[in-house]
Amino acid sequence: MTYANFGDFISRKRIEKKITIRKMADMLGVSAPFLTDVEKDRRNPFDIEKLNQLAHILELTKEEKDEMLNLAGKKRKAVAPDLPEYIMQRDYVSAALRTARDLDAGEEEWQRFVEELRKRKG
Repeated sequence: MTYANFGDFISRKRIEKKITIRKMADMLGVSAPFLTDVEKDRRNPFDIEKLNQLAHILELTKEEKDEMLNLAGKKRKAVAPDLPEYIMQRDYVSAALRTARDLDAGEEEWQRFVEELRKRKG
């Protein structure tokens, strides 16, 4: 499913779970008007702790949580909020990203790379 933005994603997931905006706001510890603004794309997404809490409340799959985090990053015009610490702690990740950028690595090349890494799971 394609979502217009972060707010659209959480709004649709909340509605799928039949959770009212007030109930979700209470569960997250924010005001209903604040959550409404987030869902309407008038405010930035939550911090990583609240995003993890949101994923739990909405019972998101790993793939859905990844999509939510990607949409949160896009809204902030930044990397998904679960990635900066990983990237910053590993110089080789930054080197790999720069190399891919400089060589204009395409989706197919990245998909092969990801598949190679997934093979390590067994």
